[in-house]
Amino acid sequence: MSKILNFSCSPTWLEGAGADGKPAGLPRFSMVAYTGALMRLAFWRYPVIVDLAGMEIPSQKRPIRMGHDSDQGVGHSESIAVEGGQLIATGVVSRDTPAAKDVVSSSRNGFPWQASIGASAEIVEFVKEKERVVVNGREVDGPVNVVRKSVLGEISFVDLGADGATSASVAASKRGDAAKAKEPNMETEGKDGEGKVEAAAPVAAVEIETKIDLSGVRAEAAGEIKRIAEVQKIAAKHPEIAAKAIAEVWDATKTELEVMRADRPTAPAVHASSGEAMTGKTLECAVAISAKMGGVEKDFDAKTIEAADKRFRGGIGLQELLLEAAWANGYTGRTFRDTREILRFAFGRQDVSAGFSSVDIGGILSNVANKNLLAGFSSVEQTWRAICAIRNVKDFKTVTSYRMTSADQYEKVGPGGEIKHGTLGEESFTNKADTYAKMFGITRQDIINDDLGALTDIPRRLGRGAGLKLNDVIWTAFMDNASFFSGTGKYISGSNTNLSVVGLEIGKVAFDGKTDSDGKPLGAQAKILLVPSALSVTGAVLMKSLEIRDNTANTKTPTANPFAGAFQLESSAYLGNSAYAGYSALAWYLLDDPLDIATIEVAFLNGQESPTIESTDADFDTLGIRSRGYHDFGVAKQDARGGLKSKGAA
Repeated sequence: MSKILNFSCSPTWLEGAGADGKPAGLPRFSMVAYTGALMRLAFWRYPVIVDLAGMEIPSQKRPIRMGHDSDQGVGHSESIAVEGGQLIATGVVSRDTPAAKDVVSSSRNGFPWQASIGASAEIVEFVKEKERVVVNGREVDGPVNVVRKSVLGEISFVDLGADGATSASVAASKRGDAAKAKEPNMETEGKDGEGKVEAAAPVAAVEIETKIDLSGVRAEAAGEIKRIAEVQKIAAKHPEIAAKAIAEVWDATKTELEVMRADRPTAPAVHASSGEAMTGKTLECAVAISAKMGGVEKDFDAKTIEAADKRFRGGIGLQELLLEAAWANGYTGRTFRDTREILRFAFGRQDVSAGFSSVDIGGILSNVANKNLLAGFSSVEQTWRAICAIRNVKDFKTVTSYRMTSADQYEKVGPGGEIKHGTLGEESFTNKADTYAKMFGITRQDIINDDLGALTDIPRRLGRGAGLKLNDVIWTAFMDNASFFSGTGKYISGSNTNLSVVGLEIGKVAFDGKTDSDGKPLGAQAKILLVPSALSVTGAVLMKSLEIRDNTANTKTPTANPFAGAFQLESSAYLGNSAYAGYSALAWYLLDDPLDIATIEVAFLNGQESPTIESTDADFDTLGIRSRGYHDFGVAKQDARGGLKSKGAA
């Protein structure tokens, strides 16, 4: 999206003699439209410099206006060129408007008009602090916005523009007799309705003559370059002071005094802001944009996104984030020198009696971190979600559930309408949530290196660590099942129990034959086929192939696959990993839907399935920011009747 730039220099005047076909006495002008130097513009946080090498001039004849108002035309340009790193424009006052007359008359009276250029910024490069670029033949230190590509729109006369270093030098004189002109004054009178036109008094046509002295302009530009170089040298360690000194045309003495004030430890510093109050949402959005996190449009409204983009167009760094939070909470330092003090203010640990503490950097870091934490948590294997029942618990106490029995069957209601009470089964299952946690830190070195990536890398690692721990606890419990699946209908073994059509047939028959405590059919239905990674391809073939062909001689096996689509296939790398007791690359499982009969259950505190991360500044003896992730959950095996294990071998 292009941005309109308005910046100014000073025009000078030259009388038109009429030799070029223009009416005699028509005022002409010549101006240095832009000196090629740094400018302070409204709505731009850092100084702006336009690279004249990348400025497109659509036409030599551009509109000349007053105050960028299209309704206040003054004339047009005839020549626009880049000379010596400056934009030079000449033209003629060709409009017959009050604005044109005001410009000519005021110039004759010695008013120091300035010129302001309206251009669209197509490509903007942000140069960070401590970086340097060469623009318009001069070295420029960041932070600064370099407009690499722009399109010139119009030029306007203004009484005060962005470039206050220049002033108009007008030398005007009357020549010849005043030209006579008539301005009609319409009046209507008489009963006959006829109109009468009377001529007003003659008006003198003013001719403006100005001597153009380009050598003076060049000398002025050279002096400006020298001033900027001196300012940058004096304020080399204070880029904000240097930028302000250049924009406000400070001399070397004033700049040096300001630097001395800033270096005083006890002197309060001044933080120049854009005038808009900084909010935590804006900072959080700026971090999300800079870190290229997905879902920015979903997490933030359009106004917040626009504010973050405008305030931090070049992206926000870790240091800038902490400084912005500290400034919002009353910190008065200018630069990132006192890390401990900045962190104290950023995390709202200063004296809040002055009414500050409006931005919670801990909350911002936690919100940003939780988005990356979830990405890391979801990046690991999620097979557990298919086989585990999920319970919501409100505290860390042990919770109990009971096995259903045949006594829970409905009974016929007698003529009197009495309904008999059911009873809980004698067999029960328990579970209990515990807390698992880990702490990482953003070190002082990360902060000094301005490593914004630490805000995304560490939370992702914490999230991944939480996901791995959850898997570890779940599969450790599930695979410790030597006695859990023992018994009729819950365990099969033998050479023909390998994962095949025959093996699945044996397993299904055993699963369907399960009975309750009264010896009646349990009614459980196998829904899930769970296999180790080594059997995932075999499982996919059995679940998806419509035909299973046996190429051995004299085979009598039918080709139709009776198990195509019969079960939901799930695979886990944990089942065949030797680090876990009970591992096997051959064993496979048939499981009921965990919502019906759960073989294993995960309990989450308050239903929070994903981990949580919190951030704060480190203790006094440590410089940096601490981030801790924690996850409250518990895992326990439940009802073995909801599953069947096949050894897959003899």
